[in-house]
Amino acid sequence: MDLPPGARMLDLACGSGEMLCTWARDHHITGTGVDISTVFLASARARAIELDVAEQVTFIHGDASNHVADEPVDIGACIGATWIGDGVAGTVELLRRSVRPGGILLIGEPYWRRDPPDQVTVEACHANRKDDFRPLPNLLAQFGELGCDVVEMVLADQDSWDRYIAAQWLNIRRWLDANPDDELADQMRVELATAPAQYARYQREYLGWGVFALMTR
Repeated sequence: MDLPPGARMLDLACGSGEMLCTWARDHHITGTGVDISTVFLASARARAIELDVAEQVTFIHGDASNHVADEPVDIGACIGATWIGDGVAGTVELLRRSVRPGGILLIGEPYWRRDPPDQVTVEACHANRKDDFRPLPNLLAQFGELGCDVVEMVLADQDSWDRYIAAQWLNIRRWLDANPDDELADQMRVELATAPAQYARYQREYLGWGVFALMTR
């Protein structure tokens, strides 16, 4: 997106702050992350110190669903958490309240790669209803209906999905090895035993993921 040094960013539901911290390091931006999880925010602040960007970024504990920047920002982001605005439309409107005219909105959102054949597939892809996600052309059309131009997008392919998901299996296995007597160990053992086949049967085939850069018309 050709970010100029000093660009200001707001990241809603920022999680562990990885995007904000690495962009501060790599592109010399400043920014604020907002998240409701104190665990994630502790990780985000530690990451900012690790990357030597603690003076460039700030992390706020709070409800991202009603957070508006004190001053307009150049980039407003919500990656994988559009539930904070009750969906894509509400999240776009929320970000617009913080982004300056001509600024960029970043939305990370799943979409259907293939039409899910039944409710089992829908729920295995972390949706409650088929309508919770849209096919990619419909999602892009929705952005237009919301008065936005799509100016960039980055889509996961199946290989990058594999790398993302499989890293979770490795972490579960390492956690089980280190915590065999934990009260959650049996539950996590079942998760590890079933997750790979579940992923291959459903998410890998049916669920897509993208981050979309938008500008208001």
